[in-house]
Amino acid sequence: MLWESIKNVYASLAVIPIVPFILIYFGYAAISGDRKRAFRLAMDITTALLIGCVAVLFNRIFHSNFGLYGILLILLLGGGLLGNVQYQSKGVLDVRRIGRAVWRLGFFLMAILYVLLMCIGMGKSLFAA
Repeated sequence: MLWESIKNVYASLAVIPIVPFILIYFGYAAISGDRKRAFRLAMDITTALLIGCVAVLFNRIFHSNFGLYGILLILLLGGGLLGNVQYQSKGVLDVRRIGRAVWRLGFFLMAILYVLLMCIGMGKSLFAA
């Protein structure tokens, strides 16, 4: 019962990810007064919603089950590449900084993929009718 309610809340927030982004941004900015930190927090939370939404869109459009695994693979490869660049330039790895950078770059990548896949999905459903 609890798991189903968590899934329903997640699904309703992930359908239109701009809504939770705006709610988190303005809510946290009103409480803390720090708009820069509110923007980062909204990005971080919305990334998790976008990953799930893009994975489902990918699976439905391409009739596949690879969506989530592909996204995780891309994020891991990005982390490896950023880690290599950091190690080559500084000689040490800051895993927390690399993780944060990959997660925030993932936000922009997932936002672009969300818009692209949503347009493809709507076009596909319009032309299939």
